Amino acid sequence: MTKQLLAFALAALSGLAAAQSFPSKPIRILVPSPPGSSPDIRARQIGAHITQSLGQPVIVENRPGANGMIAARETARAAPDGYTLFLALINNAIGDALKPDPCCRLNQELVPISRFTMTPLVMVVNPSVPARSAKEFIELAKAKPGALTYASGGPGSISQLVGEWVKSDAQIKVLEVPYKAVNAEIPDLLAGVVQTAYVVPQVIVAHVKSGKLRALAVAGPSRLALLPGVPTTAEAGLPGIEAIVWNGIFAPAGTPQPVLRILHREIVKAYNAPDVKKQVLDTGSEVVADTPEEFAAFVRSEGAKWTKVIRDASIKPE
Repeated sequence: MTKQLLAFALAALSGLAAAQSFPSKPIRILVPSPPGSSPDIRARQIGAHITQSLGQPVIVENRPGANGMIAARETARAAPDGYTLFLALINNAIGDALKPDPCCRLNQELVPISRFTMTPLVMVVNPSVPARSAKEFIELAKAKPGALTYASGGPGSISQLVGEWVKSDAQIKVLEVPYKAVNAEIPDLLAGVVQTAYVVPQVIVAHVKSGKLRALAVAGPSRLALLPGVPTTAEAGLPGIEAIVWNGIFAPAGTPQPVLRILHREIVKAYNAPDVKKQVLDTGSEVVADTPEEFAAFVRSEGAKWTKVIRDASIKPE
């Protein structure tokens, strides 16, 4: 037996041995957002189910900051044994496209297990804007270059990228107003201080139904059950523009395949638990629960999409 084959055989045996005793201690899920945030709530939901199924505590640890990089870095540096996992967000894929850090890139230093949820952003305007459709909004922006504003989550945020994508695609001038936190723009949007925003549906659905905001388009492949009368971007005359907030579980590269298979089985089971699935659907999202290979392909497609948007809109990292 050659040295390479021997090394492969030993690694395989080691992986099998690890899987037979896995898990023998608590599992951590690092979340790159603060307690009480949507990703935190969802990580705790699935953690409770995995705890019940595997008989070991699943502990959610919040590591907000640096656009998801603090949690990603800590996960990538952890022992590749299945006991440290990472709930990656769309921010991490955008970061890899905008300013990749070789410490903790998705699909490289961090390997995918399964995608959790997908949530399309909704383009909304304050009712003071005399546009009842995306087409009318574009016509208004062309008639008054620079007069309209849109809120973003700052440089490299998905709201900035989709805002610049719409501007580039429609060839309009709309002034960006950056905010320091996700959804921090909502009070100003309701007050008409900023006129346009791209936000997740659960944040604005009540305001849309009450008439305090007007929804112009859903930046996803299909309409939302929460807002059935709102067209998709393709229907609204912006074909190809899709901005979907997503998340999913990753592990450090080098985690044994048998351990990854156990984690995939239990994570997908937790994703599809009736209480989890209902909560996800009620907020305008959907559960994906795909395979590691499907998730990896999706991450590659997201990287290619956002790299093109960043290049076309001349967006620079801070």
